[in-house]
Amino acid sequence: MKELEKQYNPSDIEKRLYEKWLDKKYFHAEVNRDKKPFTIVMPPPNITGKLHMGHALDNTLQDILIRYKRMQGYEALWVPGTDHASIATEVKVIEKLKSEGIDKHDLGREGFLKKTWEWREEYGRTIVSQLKKIGSSCDWDRERFTMDEGCSEAVADVFVKLYEDKKIYKGSRIVNWCPVCKTSISDAEVVHEEQEGHFWHILYPVDGSDEMVEIATTRPETLLGDTAVAVHPDDERYKHLVGKYVILPLVGRKIPVVADSYVDMEFGTGVVKITPAHDPNDFMVGKRHNLPEINVMNDDATINSNGGKYEGMDRYEARKVIVKELEELGLLKSVEPHVHNVGTHDRCHATVEPLIKMQWFVKMDELIKPAVEGIKNGDIKLIPKTMDRTYFNWTDNIKDWCISRQLWWGHRIPAYYCDECGEVVVSKTAPDVCPKCGCKHLTQDPDTLDTWFSSALWPFSTLGWPKKTEELEYFYPTDVLVTGYDIIFFWVIRMIFSGYEHTGKKPFDTVLFHGLVRDELGRKMSKSLGNGVDPLDVIAQYGADALRLTLVTGNAPGNDMRYSEKKVIASRNFANKVWNASRFIMMNDKAIDEEKALANLTNADKWILSKLNKIIDQVTDNMDKFELGVAVSNIYDFIWEEFCDWY
Repeated sequence: MKELEKQYNPSDIEKRLYEKWLDKKYFHAEVNRDKKPFTIVMPPPNITGKLHMGHALDNTLQDILIRYKRMQGYEALWVPGTDHASIATEVKVIEKLKSEGIDKHDLGREGFLKKTWEWREEYGRTIVSQLKKIGSSCDWDRERFTMDEGCSEAVADVFVKLYEDKKIYKGSRIVNWCPVCKTSISDAEVVHEEQEGHFWHILYPVDGSDEMVEIATTRPETLLGDTAVAVHPDDERYKHLVGKYVILPLVGRKIPVVADSYVDMEFGTGVVKITPAHDPNDFMVGKRHNLPEINVMNDDATINSNGGKYEGMDRYEARKVIVKELEELGLLKSVEPHVHNVGTHDRCHATVEPLIKMQWFVKMDELIKPAVEGIKNGDIKLIPKTMDRTYFNWTDNIKDWCISRQLWWGHRIPAYYCDECGEVVVSKTAPDVCPKCGCKHLTQDPDTLDTWFSSALWPFSTLGWPKKTEELEYFYPTDVLVTGYDIIFFWVIRMIFSGYEHTGKKPFDTVLFHGLVRDELGRKMSKSLGNGVDPLDVIAQYGADALRLTLVTGNAPGNDMRYSEKKVIASRNFANKVWNASRFIMMNDKAIDEEKALANLTNADKWILSKLNKIIDQVTDNMDKFELGVAVSNIYDFIWEEFCDWY
């Protein structure tokens, strides 16, 4: 047996070992009917830059599970891949072009997409290189990308099928609108920040009366789009006003007083303004009372022609002018400071505006039912179990999913409009002729799909679906999904209902949730705090095993963990301990006659073998329960305290 080097040099050893593993195809999996499959699909990292500490944790946990199952004789497949990350990538590419003095619109759509594919090639390679340095034992022969040919085929297939089943529709609803990026965005991309603002108490005159109703608002500029005021049906103070009209200040439009249980009698004055085109709750009130929807903002959040004399003003400029004019008219009763949550776009930090927009939506009421039942009946297991409540909290309050984005990078919506008659044709391929009027000129919808639409298909699209491949039949459903608890709503639930809807099967047996990696003070790692740690810097200094051991030690499902360099140093010291113990054994094993040694076991030998058998049982039990942090502690204590220090 080759003697180990005297000095433990992780960077050299890890590099040589990993190259050997790749050369020997140890990570490759094939359809093998003689073996039981075990499958994990990697949550695909975004191609927006470098991996962070959360990725290091996520992939360490997956790597431990996949190696464990290989050791047990399973045909273990770990599918790697990357996500096109629609808006996140588009924003990054726009920033890069801007630094070069290039405007996205000057390039045009095709030119911009060419630049973005170049970005993808560069950063896709970087991410794969980083995953390899972490030690990820993926089947690199099966690497996928959410916009590769196979995934794109799956996306088009699903869109067309859902449209034909009347589960996708186009309609006007309230969406999160970014006035800087000029696109709808998902709830996942809205960061709620506490900001100091005001409550403006505005007086609305009752039509045909000297009476006034007082209404408090944090967004006085939206009164231009008010189409009613509402009171609670049981509020005795205002019952006499229901069915009457008030005069909309500054605008002069008569709007009705409606009774709706949405109103909180105890909050403020108990009267609220209803602006269906600018607030999701008001939108629902408007639907119940057949109220008109008046959008008063352009895509850049300036006031549009519905705003009359305020047209062209920025929303905040309009706010100042409106407040000033209300005050001059004696219709501003008071102003009070108010701290409230304001939604901002996580990419460009602009304040998000709720706007009514014509968008594409997935109808969720039927799709979500099997996803709810799958958790309730134990078909899919969430770890920790406490995640069930979080899961059902979202499914119980499900809304239709806005899937269209006003972006260029991403899966373009497979809908085509006849230039002649306006007929909408939804098709996997571009139609040659309009089926209604015979016109040969059709224009594709300019919008792209929400990035989560393709991600939702990841567990089966990566195995060949919609084709009925051998891999799909053998490796699907997958076994475990490892992911952060922060994307349960936006990804996990969508994968579950997509799996049931499109394959008739669950996408995975188990979801293992992990928490966030925080700094040693418990703060979230972020650029603004300057407390982020690059995992590759840690690997360069201490080795991948030291980082991996640090991330998994004490890690409990669903719980955040604190990272510190002291922990990495302790892990590096443990790796040294294992190296030196192994080296000592390998230097002396030639002098040992195995048959004689086994026939003449000392009490110490019997004790350590007994401890070894016990620790194997403990580690196996904890691994099977997904208590990876406990399992590694079992191993650590046995090697350090019992094997090295005592035996």
